Amino acid sequence: MKILSFKFNNQVKFGPKVKKEEAVWDVLAIQETLQVLPSFPQTIIEGIALGYDFVEKIRRLVEVAEKSGEVEKFKLPFSKIEWLSPIPRTPKNIICVAKNYDEHAKEMGVEAAPSDLVIFTKSPTTIAADHEVLPVHEGKTDSLDYEGELAVVIGKFGKDIPEKLAYDYIFGYTIANDITARDIQQRHQQYFLGKSLDATCPMGPYIVTKDEIPNPQNLTIVTKVNGEVRQNGNTEDMMFPVDRLVSIISQHVPLEPGDVILTGTPAGVGKGMNPPQFIKAGDEVKISIEGIGTLTNRFESI
Repeated sequence: MKILSFKFNNQVKFGPKVKKEEAVWDVLAIQETLQVLPSFPQTIIEGIALGYDFVEKIRRLVEVAEKSGEVEKFKLPFSKIEWLSPIPRTPKNIICVAKNYDEHAKEMGVEAAPSDLVIFTKSPTTIAADHEVLPVHEGKTDSLDYEGELAVVIGKFGKDIPEKLAYDYIFGYTIANDITARDIQQRHQQYFLGKSLDATCPMGPYIVTKDEIPNPQNLTIVTKVNGEVRQNGNTEDMMFPVDRLVSIISQHVPLEPGDVILTGTPAGVGKGMNPPQFIKAGDEVKISIEGIGTLTNRFESI
């Protein structure tokens, strides 16, 4: 199932994409109008915490709506909604993995890939949506870079999760752009400030539930800037695969429903080019991941 978050009539909502249509089911409206279920979560985080039962509840609501005789009342065309990140706000900082692809580590000047996991975080205020116009942060940086990544959405609380059980704690997957101010990152000799300018973590367009992506270690990732392919990788090249990432991180930080883990980026970032090619006003960045879709953002002087 593809689930998106959006605003309609100034209300934050969520729902599944209507199959074969550019529209979303307004499941909150279905429940409110038809009273199908004894209870239904009012936020996406509350829903994710229910695990697969959340998916079943959504399916039941859609099934009843289709038989209600008022189908169009409960469908919202994409043209009438304001897209939000699938997770509009995480429970904590966004958890990110650095140098998880060998070729990317090399293009960043690292002679040998890290033997241990390298973790940093981005502030929740970095979250932005698919098709949102993003700032280039003129006056703060002249080295804004893109990083196309597979993002993991955690579905239930977990500590010290065994690697073989890691997928039990995952709700689904989305696409993220880990936008980075390289000059700020270098100047401060750490990641957080250079990774946490406003709206530097667009995510979307959907969360795709894990049942639709049984193997997250065989997905193509393609990043295009103004139509030019810059990154063309595959998640099979991760040095720390998804199940190991979840297990290792949970040994140090308890994971909660709605937590997002960015799993690293393949080679082809702007800093790694000769000469470097950073994001400028007017640029459009598209990141496509097999089985999920395409995350698109334009950058402007805002």
